[in-house]
Amino acid sequence: MSHDPELSPRRAARAEAERLATAAVTLPPAAAEPVPPIPAAERPATDTAALATRRRLREAATAAPTTASIPVLRRRRLVAVGGAVTLVAALALAIGAATAGSPGGAAADTDAPPVASVVAGPPTVPDEGLPVVQQAAVAATSTPCDDAAFTSALAAGDDAGAIAAAGGGSAFRAAVASGIAPCVSLSDPNREWMVVNKQRAYDPVDYRPGDLVMPDSVRALEESALRAPAAGALTQLVRAASDAGAGEIGYLSAFRSYSTQQSTYAGRVAVGGVEAADRESARAGYSEHQSGLAVDIVPCNGSCATLDDVAASPQGAWVRDHAWEYGFITRYVEGSEGISGYEPEAWHLRYIGPELARAYHEGGYATLEEFFGLPGAPSY
Repeated sequence: MSHDPELSPRRAARAEAERLATAAVTLPPAAAEPVPPIPAAERPATDTAALATRRRLREAATAAPTTASIPVLRRRRLVAVGGAVTLVAALALAIGAATAGSPGGAAADTDAPPVASVVAGPPTVPDEGLPVVQQAAVAATSTPCDDAAFTSALAAGDDAGAIAAAGGGSAFRAAVASGIAPCVSLSDPNREWMVVNKQRAYDPVDYRPGDLVMPDSVRALEESALRAPAAGALTQLVRAASDAGAGEIGYLSAFRSYSTQQSTYAGRVAVGGVEAADRESARAGYSEHQSGLAVDIVPCNGSCATLDDVAASPQGAWVRDHAWEYGFITRYVEGSEGISGYEPEAWHLRYIGPELARAYHEGGYATLEEFFGLPGAPSY
């Protein structure tokens, strides 16, 4: 080729620029010698991937052209490709070294990075397998209904004995209110703990107790009896009030039959209408008086006053403080009409027995519905 004097300076400048560009790029060191093969005796049986990688590296090193014969742009591309190949090779060698160090393989290369720095796998499962979770047995909630003494007292109609077997009035109430004593019925009219209200009628509707007696030594304004336990407790209450100087306590009405209550309620409706009657008198089949466990007291001083006089009398004050000691509660108190369904009646006492009355008093309850965890019954 002939020398072109006009192009020589331009060519020399381009050559110098390429030389300077090439010097600014750091190339991976060229392999001066082929990578020596690994003796067959030292090759692990599972190192196939690592051997193949090493073979490709040796072939690439042998066939690679010199950097001086490659244009600048191609040399830059080779720099990037060479770095990637170097990274892949390092990873392959690390995995191969880890495989060689596993059981059944050759010893791992001490210069290779630990396998944990490359990939983290799940923890090793012990030879005996995963541990078995031990679950402690949970004891069943004890209930009075599983107690032979309790169920025997229930079967015998011994209310006081059943309450004692349950652990007392508070324990009995808690068991019933929480629902763990399904053998206890709050609808059984023969039980002292029976609850009747505008949503809970008698079954049968014309129920009549079989143990009605007149209280001893208590002034009765009409011939009206009580169940035996309530009659005996009323006698004790009246005597205690007199001994305490509160005055004499008599009573106007106790048990009323279904038919008597029909007449009583009808008379209230005739005077004030149904709405007014329902606030102060129960319909037949829904009255506590039908249980034989309720009594309307009056204060007496020579002669006896009316029901409306109880609240402001010394007798009424004493009863509010001490009636629970004899098994009675004031069934309808001020502020409870939205639950009980009736206006306050300071004269209306309900017998539930001494143990339950103590729990009622100490617990600060105002209605039997709240005491036994029942819904309110403000209307029919």
